[in-house]
Amino acid sequence: MKRFLYLLPLLTLMACSSGKTDVLFQRDDEARKIDISIDGKYFTSYIYPVDMEKPVLWPIVTASGKDITRGFPFAPRAFESTDHPHQVGLWFNFGNVNGLDFWNNSYAIPASRKASYGSVVFDRVVSASDGRLVTLSNWVDSDGNVLMTEETTFVFDGSQDERSIVRTARLTAVEPVVFNESKEGMLGLRVDRAFQKPSDKPERYTDANGIVTEVATVNNEGVCGEYVNSLGDRGDDVWSKRAEWTMLNGTKEGDDISILIIDSKYNPNFPAWSHARGYGLFAVNNMGGREFDQSLTEAAEYRLEPGQKVNFIYKIIIKDNGFFTSQEAEARAREFNR
Repeated sequence: MKRFLYLLPLLTLMACSSGKTDVLFQRDDEARKIDISIDGKYFTSYIYPVDMEKPVLWPIVTASGKDITRGFPFAPRAFESTDHPHQVGLWFNFGNVNGLDFWNNSYAIPASRKASYGSVVFDRVVSASDGRLVTLSNWVDSDGNVLMTEETTFVFDGSQDERSIVRTARLTAVEPVVFNESKEGMLGLRVDRAFQKPSDKPERYTDANGIVTEVATVNNEGVCGEYVNSLGDRGDDVWSKRAEWTMLNGTKEGDDISILIIDSKYNPNFPAWSHARGYGLFAVNNMGGREFDQSLTEAAEYRLEPGQKVNFIYKIIIKDNGFFTSQEAEARAREFNR
């Protein structure tokens, strides 16, 4: 794998204000990234390396500067797991679009199997102002044929103890497109080991292509993550549940941190199914359907004809200096979906 290098060519600075929050975009085309700062503090970077199969936000840090995302593969940390190399930062894609797997694609897939996978390829930055970053990307097959275009809008905001992202993917079909049911999707976040579930045994996970990944038993020192959702489920019980919001709590360097993902009521198949795993994958999926619940009588698939559009909207809130209560998380979800 080619490592992503942070080079230092000429930079383009774009300062803007989102309400009372000052958001700074620092664009570095040569390094293929845009750094985002809030109120003078680094928050995250939108990165699109040529050797990655999708653009992502990575790393992501709290208002107090603690990293919530896994370092691997760009900056591995001690005792950190190196499974699932496609799980980097915060991203959006899916495991079965016209039979192609966009979710699991990475440098680990050999060339002989790449024809079964798709990529989301960065095209250009449309704008960066008023706390809002807008980009264009293409969902392509292994030959570069475009299935869909994606206009992605990120709205960044923050306060003393919080950072938030509203991510909107506006997909437009270039050819007939079918989202077939798959558990591999859609908004994904790979978290730092502090947010993993303590484990005393190895686990095995099988993806949509039947490929098994073994996750070894982790060093549990500093590992204390726990999920909770809007239904009141906790821990492993949140997986496969349809919930308006799901939250992951963990303590890092003595700081109690909550990561809250809220599904938009305007998304197809709202509320989304949870694809949250104790090993560090925090994902919500609006197209999982019978991959999560075999009692369903109808498929959750979604079809687009050329020129048709669909939006997927999510809000991510990261709070430090104390966990959200479930009541506070519910209030934030109600505010977002009012």
